[in-house]
Amino acid sequence: MSFVEIDRTGAPPAQRFWSRPSFKRFRRHKLAVFGTLAIIALTLACVVGPWLLPYSDTYIDIRARFALPFSGPHILGTDPLGRDVLARLLMAGRISLAVGFAAMMIAMAIGICVGLVAGFYEGIVGAALMRLVDAMLCFPSIFLLLAISALIQPSVPSIVLLIAATSWMEVARVVEAQIRSLKTREFAQAAASFGASNKRIMFRELLPNAVAPIVVAATLNVAHAILAESYISFLGYGIQAPTPSWGNMLESAQSYLTSAPWLAILPGLAITLAVTSFNFVGDGLRDALDPRMDLP
Repeated sequence: MSFVEIDRTGAPPAQRFWSRPSFKRFRRHKLAVFGTLAIIALTLACVVGPWLLPYSDTYIDIRARFALPFSGPHILGTDPLGRDVLARLLMAGRISLAVGFAAMMIAMAIGICVGLVAGFYEGIVGAALMRLVDAMLCFPSIFLLLAISALIQPSVPSIVLLIAATSWMEVARVVEAQIRSLKTREFAQAAASFGASNKRIMFRELLPNAVAPIVVAATLNVAHAILAESYISFLGYGIQAPTPSWGNMLESAQSYLTSAPWLAILPGLAITLAVTSFNFVGDGLRDALDPRMDLP
């Protein structure tokens, strides 16, 4: 039996993570529910939508260049090459969302490992790791991203790694603070007194009880990654054509802001919806998983 299961000290047991009170609090957060539904709808549209459209994102119809939205067979109009904007928007969503989720998973893996080790061992090891985190946080992420991306060949995998490499530090600080607090609780002390190894205490006792803030951080990290991909692609250092992303769709549309504004408005709305929805979900999870917020 895990020592977490017999804890009565007020630590947030992992098995209560999706407890009924937490779920009720989340459902009461209307913006979080809206964000969840928007993320599901956006993901399904990007995954399934391109298969349902009559045009692919690479189909060129010169005769239909700059077609207005809702004025013909192209629902959201066409771009300067006559390509269907809706098809490109959904394919770009696949890339942008994939970059966001992949970068989040890598950043979370790095941040959790660094924070777990730093919080558990403290001392010289913990201080050295956290000073590394502080040093990384000293550099503005946008400038660090642009400086590194200018030195490498841009591609989807390289952009994912770049974004992950500049977004794990906040996760490490959150995890380090949680682990440092939890290791003083009785269930962790009991595990140590029963001869449990450091590895077991870290991964079986402490880490499961730090899941709540980690999940919140992961949700917000996806929003950050999508936004980061968008602005480095907009500046020309991210995903390169012909591979579409919401960021490079904005970059290619800036020359047509007056003549074809929908080319910039539509990907801008997609970015706004995705980032805002993930932030809403993160806020809802933070409130739902806070044990101090009791139901009336």
